[in-house]
Amino acid sequence: MKNLLQKCTAIKALLFALLLGAGGAAWAAQVAGMVTHLSGPLLAKKADGSVKVLALRSEIESGDTLVSEKNTYAQIKFVDNSEITLRPGTTFKVENFSYDENKPEADNASYSLVKGGLRSITGLMGKRNKEKFSLKTPTATIGIRGTTFVAQYVPPPPPAGIRIEYNTSALPQSNPAEKTPIGAGGKLPRGADGPAAPPPLAPGLHLQVTDGAIIVTNNGGALGFQAGQFGYVPNVNQPPVIVPSNPGIQFVPPPSFDAGSGGPVASNGAGPGQGQSTDCIVR
Repeated sequence: MKNLLQKCTAIKALLFALLLGAGGAAWAAQVAGMVTHLSGPLLAKKADGSVKVLALRSEIESGDTLVSEKNTYAQIKFVDNSEITLRPGTTFKVENFSYDENKPEADNASYSLVKGGLRSITGLMGKRNKEKFSLKTPTATIGIRGTTFVAQYVPPPPPAGIRIEYNTSALPQSNPAEKTPIGAGGKLPRGADGPAAPPPLAPGLHLQVTDGAIIVTNNGGALGFQAGQFGYVPNVNQPPVIVPSNPGIQFVPPPSFDAGSGGPVASNGAGPGQGQSTDCIVR
């Protein structure tokens, strides 16, 4: 009887240790970054399929897919001090992120821009292991050479027969019946009472480099872009090209964005003197 009790105790201890190990492994999944600025709703689809409503100082994990709503700019600061700012209407996935200050050989920053646009600023990883950064888009993959750049992907038009929505609520009263499509920059063209908005961006990937350099690669070839240059990739099979001037790329967060306002504060990682609230989980 005594031996049986000892055996049961040993089995329970082993099971408890296994449970602790599994819980520890899940808990130890690396946090990739944190939401530092937010101007509206931001969602994260987690690796397990759940959807989380993010707030200021919400943590971002490797594998998260972020979705910014139509009026939302959101800045993510990663643990290597790199920054990615999403423009409204963007879907962006942190494919794989790994950073350890003492293990440069394990560096990895792999992202995917599904739709919309972003601004990327290189951090410590990009300075010591530039080749470990990649941003995949539907038409090309972007690599860095230590840089700040803006990327905006415009999907192709819908097939014939698909109805396109128009916004007429903000049109001048002198011509309220006119139907004007919303431009790629998120602003409506204006009439004689104001300056005209730039024309909508053509379908494809649009690029602007403000510091450093990037290299853009797809099935058609590879091309480097330097600070001050603009680029365009129409599709995955046509090579990237340099365009002479800004084709209409707009990346203008609202003034409140710089102040870090626009949403509740997450419960995780709150700074000193800051209020706390609980993240909302949407099942």
